[in-house]
Amino acid sequence: MFGFLKSPTLSPRLLQLKASPLFNTLTPLELQSIDGLIHERRYLADEIIFDEGEEGQALYLVISGRVLISRLHRGGRELVAELEPGDFFGDMALLDNAPRNAQTRAIDNCELAVFFRGDFMGLMETDAVIGYKIALALARHLGGRLREWMVGASRTEVL
Repeated sequence: MFGFLKSPTLSPRLLQLKASPLFNTLTPLELQSIDGLIHERRYLADEIIFDEGEEGQALYLVISGRVLISRLHRGGRELVAELEPGDFFGDMALLDNAPRNAQTRAIDNCELAVFFRGDFMGLMETDAVIGYKIALALARHLGGRLREWMVGASRTEVL
């Protein structure tokens, strides 16, 4: 009788987005609202997703496969992280268009969900509640990463 009050059933793609810390506070209806803003990209094993120094334009969420993040350091490449399904990267690109500070490369054939800065900024104007929830999740993620870095830096100073 009141079918319009029921939460929509989430597709497998939306369930994967919901599992990400970036989107896990969104309701099913809010997830459906951003579904059209998320683009899928596929990369072959060993393919570069973006290179260090390129302008950042999007955030990437790993749907399947694995991604390696590395940066130039003392003439070689330094491993920063290996990411798996559910992880996301390139998050600073949602906030500014500064050059990328690392290279990302597909380890395996992988599928990524891509959220472009322009779409995020438009969302902030058209649906401030959804934009706020995503921005808050992004701020929490960046804050956690900063705290981890600060702990690592203080350990280095002690050693």
